[in-house]
Amino acid sequence: MQKTTIDFANSSEQALEQVINIYGYPILRYCHNILCNYHDAQDAVQVTFIKAYNKRHAYKSNMNLSPWLYRIAYTACVDIIRKRKPLLSLDNDLQATEDNYIPDNILQALKTLNLLDRSLIYSRVMEERSYDELAKIHSKTPATLRKRYERARKKLAQILKDDYPYYAKQAQPSKLRSYNE
Repeated sequence: MQKTTIDFANSSEQALEQVINIYGYPILRYCHNILCNYHDAQDAVQVTFIKAYNKRHAYKSNMNLSPWLYRIAYTACVDIIRKRKPLLSLDNDLQATEDNYIPDNILQALKTLNLLDRSLIYSRVMEERSYDELAKIHSKTPATLRKRYERARKKLAQILKDDYPYYAKQAQPSKLRSYNE
């Protein structure tokens, strides 16, 4: 993810538009893979950028903008899950649409993981984020997140091994390691 030089803390709506152009699609993918629902992910992205703009004075310009935005996006996803949980279970909410970025069988396996574990799997594998950056997003130590990621990866590999032997080979720990480890 690129580091932006936009002075977001003192920004105008034009700066927000630049930030949305840079981070909008990556954050949409991130939210979609956490929520497993494209429309909820779109809502989470909207909430993310509204909150970011409203709280832009809390952003320190010496920080990388990406972890700050991803932290807001993660919180937005958690809020959406909390709001819909009484209405729908996650099992009933998964949709097979052309908007899904991952195959349905992998999506079904991912839904067995909790929100943080899904976030870690996606962030490490798809976005190749470092544990230091993830620590800023999730407010946990890099060592804690590394251990959590390893456990989630093993759980996902076991689920895929039992139900989808082809994908289990792809999810083996050696295959899921990113270049930042």
